[in-house]
Amino acid sequence: MKFFEKILIANRGEIAIRVMRACRELDIDTVAIYSSVDKNALHVKYADEAFPVGDAHPSKSYLNMDRIVDIAKKSGAEAIHPGYGFLAENYRFARLCADEGVTFIGPRSKTIKAMGSKIGSKQMMKKAGVPVLPGTNEGISDIDTAKKVAEEIGYPIIVKASAGGGGIGMQIVNDETMLEEAITGSMRIAQSAFGDPTVFIEKYLVKPRHIEFQVLADESGHAVHLFDRECSIQRRHQKLVEEAPSAIMTPELRERMSAAALKVAGVSDYTNAGSVEFLYNNGNFYFMEMNTRLQVEHTITEFITGIDLVRQQIAIAAGENLPFDQEDISIRGHAIECRINAEDPLNNFAADPGKILRYRSPGGPGIRVDSGIHMGYMIPPNYDSMIAKLCAWDSTRPEVIKRMLRAISEYIILGIKTTLPLHYAIMNNPQFIEGNTHTHFLQEEHIIKTLERYKTDEEARMQTLAGSFSQGNKVAAITAAVNVYLQQKKG
Repeated sequence: MKFFEKILIANRGEIAIRVMRACRELDIDTVAIYSSVDKNALHVKYADEAFPVGDAHPSKSYLNMDRIVDIAKKSGAEAIHPGYGFLAENYRFARLCADEGVTFIGPRSKTIKAMGSKIGSKQMMKKAGVPVLPGTNEGISDIDTAKKVAEEIGYPIIVKASAGGGGIGMQIVNDETMLEEAITGSMRIAQSAFGDPTVFIEKYLVKPRHIEFQVLADESGHAVHLFDRECSIQRRHQKLVEEAPSAIMTPELRERMSAAALKVAGVSDYTNAGSVEFLYNNGNFYFMEMNTRLQVEHTITEFITGIDLVRQQIAIAAGENLPFDQEDISIRGHAIECRINAEDPLNNFAADPGKILRYRSPGGPGIRVDSGIHMGYMIPPNYDSMIAKLCAWDSTRPEVIKRMLRAISEYIILGIKTTLPLHYAIMNNPQFIEGNTHTHFLQEEHIIKTLERYKTDEEARMQTLAGSFSQGNKVAAITAAVNVYLQQKKG
């Protein structure tokens, strides 16, 4: 069944290509948009049509709501898929699409707005009986009130931006002497990043695990979960390694957490794909937030369930009911995703944009690579540093770790620094192998000690493998042939 004739993808890079792949399998034409620095990007070549959207800065291009909707209407696209990041969780954009008669592939604008407020969503979940962390129930700016709340729930605490995401504006406070500076700093960052200075306080868990549940819900109110993912390995509150299912999950815990996740979807009147995020500590779990969009790590859920989440998003947006019930969904094996960022892990994860001189992605059984890069690609400094997602699947967790190690050893990216050596170190780490992870895992000394050695080994291995490449006329000829093929496919 063809749900739409044409879809515009309001994003770039690997996620734009991921959505376009689903559209191609569904025989749906795709429209790409691109900024001035992305005019030669792979997602632009992959799409059936492509239109310039503005200058390099996101505010002039990928965040330009009016321009994007205008392109959708002029190109004849009936729907817009926002991917993740940029406008994916912007309720104003979802509302604009509806007002202009363009289908937004995601939840309703009112749901995005309600769940986009960490304070509001926390109040909603507390009222519904979903466990939440102790803390303030509303925004806070008065330091005396903040001191009183912090004393009641006990240090350490964390100050968060209500409208925030990606760890932006978070401040950990270990004692009262740090509190005032943390609140003013968090408010300043929140205002700059989100246009909303509202912050709140929660009890800070020292070494929790970050576990989330993928949900799907259609317009008829039928909702299912697609089991759990663990995203505990992070840097600066942003995920680096995800796996599905969680290594600590038991049938009893899964039943309790999945029931809570579905309750979150129900009380928020949710439709389409979303993820309910929890913190887990000492047998207890607490609602953290709901991501009202497709997650970066949706890939590993697709691996263990066999369900194409982007296809389901498109079908739900077209008014279709879910074609399965909860009992039809089961877990098959184990999957891990490593985010490959253009960053230097030994230099506080400093971004390292630049030109990729040599590139070869891994393959073989159980390996999936989602990327928008290639040999000769110039990574712009204007956007997020993630350049690829390396995913592995196997029947058991020990086997998938071995498979991931094999895949990392095949991956060649030369010309820039990446997180590949860090991922190799993590996969070899005894604590990770045992499943003993938490959100401060990368701060543990045993990771840092091994990283320098793995970095040296990885670079030497890449150089050896890259010796099989020949540049010059051969590369130019291959590139030209690929471009001709893509143009023919468009025609």
